[in-house]
Amino acid sequence: MTVPSTNDIEFRSVAKRYGSVTAVSDINLAVPKGAFVALLGPSGGGKTTCLRMIGGFEQPSEGTVLINGREMNGVPPYRRPVNMVFQHYALFPHFNVEENVAYGLRQQRPKLGTAEIANRAREALEMVRLGGFEKRRVHEMSGGQQQRVALARAIVNKPSVLLLDEPLAALDKKLRTAMQIELQTLQRELGITFVLVTHDQEEALSMSDMVCVMNAGRIVQMDRPQAIYDHPADLFVADFVGKTNRIAGTLEADGTTIRLSNGMVLGREGKRTMAPGAVTVALRPEAIDLVRQLPTHAGGLVGTVTHRIFLGSTAEYQIDVDGLGDFLVTADRRSVQEGDLVEPGERVVLTFDPGKMHVFPA
Repeated sequence: MTVPSTNDIEFRSVAKRYGSVTAVSDINLAVPKGAFVALLGPSGGGKTTCLRMIGGFEQPSEGTVLINGREMNGVPPYRRPVNMVFQHYALFPHFNVEENVAYGLRQQRPKLGTAEIANRAREALEMVRLGGFEKRRVHEMSGGQQQRVALARAIVNKPSVLLLDEPLAALDKKLRTAMQIELQTLQRELGITFVLVTHDQEEALSMSDMVCVMNAGRIVQMDRPQAIYDHPADLFVADFVGKTNRIAGTLEADGTTIRLSNGMVLGREGKRTMAPGAVTVALRPEAIDLVRQLPTHAGGLVGTVTHRIFLGSTAEYQIDVDGLGDFLVTADRRSVQEGDLVEPGERVVLTFDPGKMHVFPA
């Protein structure tokens, strides 16, 4: 039954089991029309299983999958308003570019005219900046061009939803960055819903409107990319999305004082109620200020630089902090005495705004 919906995709209490193995459990998900959503998580987290249930390649063991308000349980892939771009593109090597793109159009019933098929294939290739490549053979094209052929083939049928199964994984870093921009531009131009599966957190944060972080077959957090990064729901999200330092401590009875294992006391802003006891403080590397240790300096964490990675405008330092162990610090070169790099072996002081801490039960 079709019902009015503002969402292109909905999961209602969806579970998927393979024998005794539960791949996803109790998934409730709503993807608004025209959104670019990334399903992000480690291998085995359940993200690809969810993508395959949207595409119809898997059926839920429990619950309901809806597209455009219509229940999709039991509906085969070719009956869904969805197309998919696979990680390895799955192009036909014996077809030229136009034949690859037009393949889906030739399967439609009632049959389309030859001229209409050619025109629509040409329009799809223009959208992905491959106009004039119609007669080129697939093996004559670069990886990035092949990826765009796969995209053209997926959008030529004008689907409501486009599914992307780690489509950039096989590309080198420079080409991957260029294709991220291409995909964002294409999604805005088409105005259709994109669902991207990736384990690359930078890819998810940079490309999508919404990020759905999954782990062990469940949704841990779904929010805007900036909110996911700045306000992680738990320690897993803080660890998995971006880099973070984990500091062991104890939340005292007043609920606002944290005592670290080296005896240092930190004040905690009361963002949420937590029971006193063992906690883990998560702190982003860029939230820490690094200065060379001076005799007059008071406060902060004192340590020794053990490693340095030069990244151009920034540098990453591994610092052995007295009594607490290794810390990772990302420092803008301009913030360290007029751009001088700190050398391994130097003693430094680390300071940070307690408001930048994220505190989770240990």
